[in-house]
Amino acid sequence: MSQSVNGLKQSELESLRTGSLKNRRFLLKSRPEARIDANTFEMVSEPIAELTEGQALIRTELLSLDPTNRIWVADVDQYMPPVQIGEVMRGLGLGRIVASKNPSLPVGRLVSGPVSWQDYNVADGTESWPFALVPDNVPVSVEDLAGAAGMTGLTAYFGVFEVAKAEAGQTMVVSAAAGAVGSIAGQLGKIAGCRVVGIAGSEAKCKWLTTDLGFDAAVNYKAPDWKQQLIDATPDGIDVNFENVGGEIMQFVFSRLNLRARVALCGMISSYNDPDDLKTKVSLTSVLMKRVRVEGFIITDFMNRFPEGSAKLIEWIAQGKIKTTSTIVEGLENAPEAVNQLFDGSNTGKLLVRVYPSPDTPTP
Repeated sequence: MSQSVNGLKQSELESLRTGSLKNRRFLLKSRPEARIDANTFEMVSEPIAELTEGQALIRTELLSLDPTNRIWVADVDQYMPPVQIGEVMRGLGLGRIVASKNPSLPVGRLVSGPVSWQDYNVADGTESWPFALVPDNVPVSVEDLAGAAGMTGLTAYFGVFEVAKAEAGQTMVVSAAAGAVGSIAGQLGKIAGCRVVGIAGSEAKCKWLTTDLGFDAAVNYKAPDWKQQLIDATPDGIDVNFENVGGEIMQFVFSRLNLRARVALCGMISSYNDPDDLKTKVSLTSVLMKRVRVEGFIITDFMNRFPEGSAKLIEWIAQGKIKTTSTIVEGLENAPEAVNQLFDGSNTGKLLVRVYPSPDTPTP
């Protein structure tokens, strides 16, 4: 079994050989009725079997926390089967190949894919959603590879350019604009030549959108006059809506849509902790009268075009055309509590859990 500076230490290799190397995993214990809480998951520690020919061991480095995590633990109709009770919690992120008996998965390489909420994955490259090798010498940070240049950025990229078909001179509104997807979507709207208006949950976030990210205006939806703010920020109406929130915000945005406006329905986070929330219902009268095109999309719809989208995102990040920020939570054990930051708005930009190296990891 091969080893490199980015592989397992000799003592860890011996532990793997003897079956004493342990893998911490979060298993779904119960389906939450509202927010994810202490009863939702159970952390277990299980031994990892010695690798067989064709297998590689991937150690999770960064775990992406996303609003869809809440959907995956709900027993509702969704775009893929929900996580079942007793199964490891699904999650995307970045990992490092630390031991390998597969020449196509060499030790030391960074990979992206379904790391799940656990320390390690055993892969052989034949999975239905295989891990993808990250190219060497990519000119962006690993945090950006897990966010703005990864699935998060790809969601914004295809939502703006393929679903919403944003065009120069149009007005584009982005809800949850200070979040991971929204902050990238708004900047892509500017690259497309749009006037971009963001909707966020604090004055500080609104200032960040306009001062640092280049949005033309931002609306604080927690302000008593937020609806008037949106009217003032969109005097010519709205041509493109990149929708992440749903509920009352989406209802009011719909009332401002122009003739033949386009809505890229990326998410409706306001209802994820309450799937029966009636506030998610929207009158379709404006859709009919304005001949609006509303299209929901899931990023996996564009899986065959990921290399194209990633290349453009990496180029724009490296050039400074896309600015990024991340909220980093240290330690896999903190993932269940941290995921709720997505719903109370306490994170800015991409929310990540650094699984390895953790602050208490000894230097080799």
